[in-house]
Amino acid sequence: MAAGKVPKSVGPQGFLIWEPPRTLPELAFEDEDGRPLTLADFKGKAILLNIWATWCLPCREEMPTLDSLQAQLGGEQFEVVALSVDHSGISVVEKFYRKTGIQHLRRYIDPSTLATSTLGIEGVPTTLLIDHDGREIGRLVGAAEWDSPAMVDLMTRAISEVPD
Repeated sequence: MAAGKVPKSVGPQGFLIWEPPRTLPELAFEDEDGRPLTLADFKGKAILLNIWATWCLPCREEMPTLDSLQAQLGGEQFEVVALSVDHSGISVVEKFYRKTGIQHLRRYIDPSTLATSTLGIEGVPTTLLIDHDGREIGRLVGAAEWDSPAMVDLMTRAISEVPD
């Protein structure tokens, strides 16, 4: 946790919620076609940014629940952004998605492998809920059941808090 920052509250499954939301540093990554992106490209929608890797067993176990959450809530106002920090590149992500039947998540890769240090993440999986203005509402370190009713409710509330 960042120095001097204490969560306002703890949500479902230990999700830490900040008050006020935290400003995030710029984060560069790529989509499945190698197109460069930043978090600013998602401004205007709430996103659940999941930092993961194919070699991480808890990451692998929670991925179907992230896929299910994207199927339920994904659209113009919300996206699950599963950002792989695999050193081997997008091909291992594509292979994992095919093998496990992931159908609703887009493929994102951090070729620089700087996402963890940029965001102050000590381990994977770590997941950040980011508001429509690109600020971190909260985070969860470790795996979760993302399509549970409590998590779906948390995401639905974040989606509904559209800025004026």
